[in-house]
Amino acid sequence: MRKGLVPGEQVIVTTRPQPRKLAGAAVAFVLAPALAAFASAWIIRGGARAVPALGARGTPWLVAACVAAAAAVWLGYCLPRLLRWHGTRYTLTSRRMVARYGILNRREQQVNLASVRNLAVHETLLQRLVRSGNISLETGYQGVVVFRDVPEVSRFRDFILDAIGELPDDDDAGPGAAGQYAAGALPESLREGGRDER
Repeated sequence: MRKGLVPGEQVIVTTRPQPRKLAGAAVAFVLAPALAAFASAWIIRGGARAVPALGARGTPWLVAACVAAAAAVWLGYCLPRLLRWHGTRYTLTSRRMVARYGILNRREQQVNLASVRNLAVHETLLQRLVRSGNISLETGYQGVVVFRDVPEVSRFRDFILDAIGELPDDDDAGPGAAGQYAAGALPESLREGGRDER
């Protein structure tokens, strides 16, 4: 991200989404080999005799099938979720909020802080338990841009508000929001009382 900064722009914070969505993948990562080992032990100890058509010659194939099933869970379920989480990065600079998605196929979403008209924080019950949430930035021309599962969402929101408040008067975005915010005249929706937290 530092290579793409414009002169005078500084990185304030960089983070990834809250890793709560990896909980299912973590459970599958542990359970898949455990179940494969249990099934393999049962087959080796004679459980395969319950299927007469396979006989003793089918035992190696059944054990190999158990190992392949565990590997399929790892590669088909756990790994994609880990890579998706690892490839998502939220970066707040002194001028914009940037979200980058993907490792091989990359997608980027940017919001110029000078164009932000409203900032809202939405938290589900589970998100409140892990102190994460969704940050919605409403702009005049992009509509609403949502950054999901931002960790430490209250602190991140405060960082955004501080960055908006410190925008220079002569920002490249021209007159308007940047000049108002720099002068301390935050719009009602961005003031302390106007922050939307659920």
